[in-house]
Amino acid sequence: MIATLTGIVAEKLLNVVVLDVRGVGYGLLVPTEDYGRLVSGESAKVYIYEHIREQSHDLFGFITQDSKQLFEQLLEVNGVGPKMALNVLSIGTTQSVRQAIAGGDVKFIQQTNGVGKKVAERIVVELKDKVGLSGVDLASTGLLQSDTMIMGDEAAEALAALGFSPQDAMKALEGVDKTLPTAERIKQALASK
Repeated sequence: MIATLTGIVAEKLLNVVVLDVRGVGYGLLVPTEDYGRLVSGESAKVYIYEHIREQSHDLFGFITQDSKQLFEQLLEVNGVGPKMALNVLSIGTTQSVRQAIAGGDVKFIQQTNGVGKKVAERIVVELKDKVGLSGVDLASTGLLQSDTMIMGDEAAEALAALGFSPQDAMKALEGVDKTLPTAERIKQALASK
């Protein structure tokens, strides 16, 4: 297992930094923040995450242990692989990504190439208490509501069938009288949108 590499930054290609370690060039996939900080021709120490598959052997490099740790936490989220985790880290600084996760800023995380709303919500829900910052109350953001919360509410289920997320369906029905017939509740919820 490779834990760190120390060498000279030999080349900076499109999305890979080549680190020359005593004549051996290691191609490292790095977050945008680190790519900007690594200078060609200068010495650098990089923390390594190895991802070995049948078809490839990828090395992910990080200037700080902190950014590597956040990368590894992202990998713990179901549906997030190494390249997606690297993309998440590349939308801002490590600190801004941490703050977005702790603060429940799903829209910021959705800026990541390949990350949709559900994955961004999953990242926030699973990591908000693990990123080392005080987070927001997820119940207040609506992120903890799941499909099960609309079960049994025909109007909410109908709105979900029309393409509303469970959170949006519940929100649309907030001010609608629950004693009204289902069809009327749906009409009023749609009118309020």
